[in-house]
Amino acid sequence: MTNKFLGNILQLQPRNAPSKTWQVLSPLVALLATVIVGILLFSLLGKSPVAALETLFIAPLTSFYGLTELTVKAAPILLIAVGLAVCFQAKVWNIGAEGQFTIGAIFGSVVALAFPDVNNYGILLLSLIAGVLGGAIWGSIPALLKVRFNANEILTSLMLNYVAISFLNYLVRGQLKDPQGFNFPESAPFSEFASLPSLIAGTRLHWGVIFALFAAVLIWGVLRLTFFGFSVRVVGSSASAAEYAGIKADRIIWLSLLIAGGLAGLAGACEVLGPIGQLRPTISPGYGYTAIIAAFIGRLNPLGIILSSLLMALLYVGGELLQIKLALSNAIASLFQGILFFFLLAADMLIYNRLQIRR
Repeated sequence: MTNKFLGNILQLQPRNAPSKTWQVLSPLVALLATVIVGILLFSLLGKSPVAALETLFIAPLTSFYGLTELTVKAAPILLIAVGLAVCFQAKVWNIGAEGQFTIGAIFGSVVALAFPDVNNYGILLLSLIAGVLGGAIWGSIPALLKVRFNANEILTSLMLNYVAISFLNYLVRGQLKDPQGFNFPESAPFSEFASLPSLIAGTRLHWGVIFALFAAVLIWGVLRLTFFGFSVRVVGSSASAAEYAGIKADRIIWLSLLIAGGLAGLAGACEVLGPIGQLRPTISPGYGYTAIIAAFIGRLNPLGIILSSLLMALLYVGGELLQIKLALSNAIASLFQGILFFFLLAADMLIYNRLQIRR
């Protein structure tokens, strides 16, 4: 009855043009609404909302260690999200970044484990290249199915995530399991020359952070300053207009999925060659899915995604602190990410519609 009453007094009126004001306000409103829901949630759990929110959002920023961990977790999210921004601007809905991340980690690990006695950083370079190739190969599968058979890329890319994770579990319990690892399902640790060097001694900060920032700036330049970027926007706006202009939509689908897959694969390789140091059954807390939220909060702008990736990483680090300090499940981070995304989608309606009182 309440919904019917609200529907009778409120209505959405389409705007003549998207609101630039709400493009800026929408993420801020979504974040504020998420905080309000967080206050209610923590109260229901019997925890002090002030202490919980301080632990989640403030505590990770008050120490040097917390800031470095924040950056480490933001790096894979940023790498994946800027690749997804290319796909999403072309209206290619790649939901398979988690699988592309996993395959990139596997390919990079295989190369690193194949040459354990090489004493130069050439093996590290080869491992990173292998990670990029692995992710690109995995991204090419939904591209092929989309272009050749017009298969829905949402379904195909999503299902490939589970195939990749199952393949990872098979390898770490079989061919890649460390024979001296006391039967634990994990590979042997990578050698020094197959591991990403630390940027700051005593921290887990690694070169993957530099790769992520460079990729964000590079993709921003490609999308803004090149004909390929223009083609991506045209295909995303209207496939028929792109065809009329002589732009091949199939080529954009292929390239966008290859770019997104390659960057996700690089993120996976950096994660195992950097902070993890070996291949394990669990190498991602869901970076591939979190990157989708980061891409939309950043408005599919690679430079904006830098900030949104830091926000998503803050939820991960803060969630771990909630588990330690307040004995709450670290799944609270994923819950907050979902709530934030929900409110963002709701607030985005006001970009294209005006809320009016029905007279």
